[in-house]
Amino acid sequence: MLAAQQFGEALNDLSYDFYSGVPCSFLKYLINYAINEQDFIMAANEGDAVAICSGAYLGGRKPVFLCQNSGLANAVSPLTSLTHTFKIPVLGFVSLRGEEGLHDEPQHELMGKITGELLATMRIPHAILSTDFDEALQQLKEADAHIERGESYFFIVKKGTFGKVALKEQNEIEARDVTYREYEQKSVLPTRLTMLSAVKSYADDNAFVLATTGLTGRELYELGDTANQLYMVGSMGCVSSIALGLAVARPDKKVIAIDGDGALLMRLGTMATLGYYSPSNLYHLLLDNAAHESTGAQFTVSSHVDFLDMAKATKYHHVFAIDDEQTLKDSLQEWDTIGGLTFAYSKTSLGVKDNLGRPSVTPAEVKSRFMQHIKSE
Repeated sequence: MLAAQQFGEALNDLSYDFYSGVPCSFLKYLINYAINEQDFIMAANEGDAVAICSGAYLGGRKPVFLCQNSGLANAVSPLTSLTHTFKIPVLGFVSLRGEEGLHDEPQHELMGKITGELLATMRIPHAILSTDFDEALQQLKEADAHIERGESYFFIVKKGTFGKVALKEQNEIEARDVTYREYEQKSVLPTRLTMLSAVKSYADDNAFVLATTGLTGRELYELGDTANQLYMVGSMGCVSSIALGLAVARPDKKVIAIDGDGALLMRLGTMATLGYYSPSNLYHLLLDNAAHESTGAQFTVSSHVDFLDMAKATKYHHVFAIDDEQTLKDSLQEWDTIGGLTFAYSKTSLGVKDNLGRPSVTPAEVKSRFMQHIKSE
């Protein structure tokens, strides 16, 4: 059995000081260590946790992802279309529920058989974590070598691997008032391109911008490619989780996440996580055209969702219903002055610029220069 406190300190010696995940009883003592001693973000689901870790990595931290193997399936999309695509390495610990010969719940039976196969299919190097500390320490050093080469690495953790660490008493999150401001909706909706232009006019000298996958990132790139911009590809719905990881990892930097209605609907639990951890340096902008425009303008169900009420319910500090380029600029300037986790919402019209191009830089190149820009700022 490994002493979880000692193992966590070994991780810390290798600069792993940022954790996100979803609990499992097999990992509870390592999770307790992380909550007690490090930056830890409790994610709404495992895919969000991978994205949060990715954001922390963009901020220069070395993140650790924790999950039960049943939840590993929730993480497949970001592990294959985010961390793999952008070459973002994540150190993972996944429990082995449903291990052959171990009496367990029926829902773990299949995943217990295929956990290693699933990691191999995703081309993630992995090993079963030893219960001998010296051997586990050597494994950890080998895993760190993979991370330093830009490759993710996962440990499969069997039952009883970690010794007890008591969870320290946690401070209660203080109740907060929510500032709400709504502008009268104009008869003509702004275009997404116009709103992105307003963000860009503020952010070029002031903030780091992450644009959701699809047309949003392509249009932002079209307005002018700069090192402070990251264009999502794949991993639909993960942009706000990445922004959360970055904002927590680098509280000295201003972060803007530009979301779409279809993307946010896919991972609504992120709003609750954002509201709980509430980084004051994060501005979450939702542009809602009620459509999956990148794939042919099929409808979303956003017309039946009150995103503003959701932001208020999940305790964002400031909630703005904006209606045009100027009110967006005004809200960004207010956020710049007073800070506080901010949610800004605007309906936008359908329509795409003619002959809209795609970024000529690869996702890995975008990531590398984005990280370099953060370091140099």
